[in-house]
Amino acid sequence: MHEHEPFTWLSKIPGLEHAPNHLVTAVLVAVFLVVCGVAATALAKAAGDTTIPEGRLSFRNFFEIVAEKLYALCESVMGEHAAEAYFPVIGTLFMFIFTCNLIGLIPGFLPPTDNINVTLAAGLFVFIYYNFHGIKANGIGYLKHFLGPVWYLAPLMLVIELVSHVFRPISLALRLRGNMMGDHAVLGVFLSLVPYVVPVIFYALGVFVAVVQAFVFCLLTMVYINLSTAHDH
Repeated sequence: MHEHEPFTWLSKIPGLEHAPNHLVTAVLVAVFLVVCGVAATALAKAAGDTTIPEGRLSFRNFFEIVAEKLYALCESVMGEHAAEAYFPVIGTLFMFIFTCNLIGLIPGFLPPTDNINVTLAAGLFVFIYYNFHGIKANGIGYLKHFLGPVWYLAPLMLVIELVSHVFRPISLALRLRGNMMGDHAVLGVFLSLVPYVVPVIFYALGVFVAVVQAFVFCLLTMVYINLSTAHDH
């Protein structure tokens, strides 16, 4: 017996019937965000002086509010200098994960973040990124913290630290995937049972979960970067 596969609009596009839905959707999200970024830059240039905000909520104002709040969080966690250096990556991660989460609320689309391949790829990116910048900031001294404070505990601490670091991308991936898969399943159940009015509550809850999961992923990324680039190893 074949497992029932949920309907997706992508399966109706010629050439994409057998393509991995999560991969295609993730690529579409990335392209969408790039287009939005280019459009926002063009609008900002056309507007001239952008230091004075518009009197109404607009496309630009909305993303400025999101960026301002996220940057304030970066400053509180990482400090002013580190926030300035790493905010572009943190902001990009937030928008990508948030949009991937949010797209699952649109009927006919599945969130890429309920697939372990997408979430693990994001976790591995964070793993490589913070270790790279840890080595860049501290040189070979970055590796000393894997050995602990005293030499006779070095073998034990090395194993503990390696296991801890290896499980960081896995925990990021599983946490994000588990929460998004659960949220999508709950919404699907209530849509099938009570297709009118009641699902609005769960759509609102879905938006909240999408924001929180993107926030948690980026918050942990900030913490990992901060720990790896600290100069007290």
